[in-house]
Amino acid sequence: MRRRAGVRCGLAPAEEGKVPVVGSDATGHTSSASSARDPGVGSQDGGARSPESARPPDHSVKLVLWRHGQTQWNVQGRFQGQSDIPLDEVGQQQAERAARLLAALQPSAIFSSDLIRAAATAAPLARLTGLAVTPDKDLRERYGGLWEGLTDVEIRARYPVEHSQWRPPEGETTAAVAERACAAMERIADTMTPGTLAVVVSHGAALRLGAARLLGLPEELWGAIGPLANCAWSVLGRRRGRWRLIEHNAGTLPEPVLSDDR
Repeated sequence: MRRRAGVRCGLAPAEEGKVPVVGSDATGHTSSASSARDPGVGSQDGGARSPESARPPDHSVKLVLWRHGQTQWNVQGRFQGQSDIPLDEVGQQQAERAARLLAALQPSAIFSSDLIRAAATAAPLARLTGLAVTPDKDLRERYGGLWEGLTDVEIRARYPVEHSQWRPPEGETTAAVAERACAAMERIADTMTPGTLAVVVSHGAALRLGAARLLGLPEELWGAIGPLANCAWSVLGRRRGRWRLIEHNAGTLPEPVLSDDR
């Protein structure tokens, strides 16, 4: 199914040829397509309003989508999924370094997957900013089913058909992960005060797929957004109900990506 820019997670796109509803802003107010076309709708005197006054309020927010630090399973090339694998020593150092950079952005909130590698990545930033970390199970990594704990070589040998389709047996589908993570990001953004920034600590596949879905990319183009390195981040901004990608895989010089994602 093709996704259109500006379509909220879990909502169907408008029918072909029709002007879509202009969505909800951060206050919960909605404006219809008819009122968006007619600047005079809603004015007390029925007269036309100026273009400036016809604009919806600018409830802009930003999300920093931060991938967790390195684990031993990353180094070994094992599919982690929702297996609760801790950061290794390098991962802890990565989290400390990245936290110092992200603290300078003055985030207003920190949200994290409840898996230990994400929670441990969030901890140094929480310490530096004095913010509490809000756990969210919907930010967990893609469940890998029978692939979890296996290397790519082992997955290719045991599940060649599923590997070619990147479809883990008894695991989550790509679309399900995208929808789950996107819904969590949208929900977080809806809680934010206009003009603020929140840090969302999660996992490679969950962040990439959720961001692609949030940006309204059709599923066949989700692969156009590349994977995140350990402890790297992307920045997404929402303004007047529309999302855009501001930065991707930031925080370091380009590095090899050790990830469940591809």
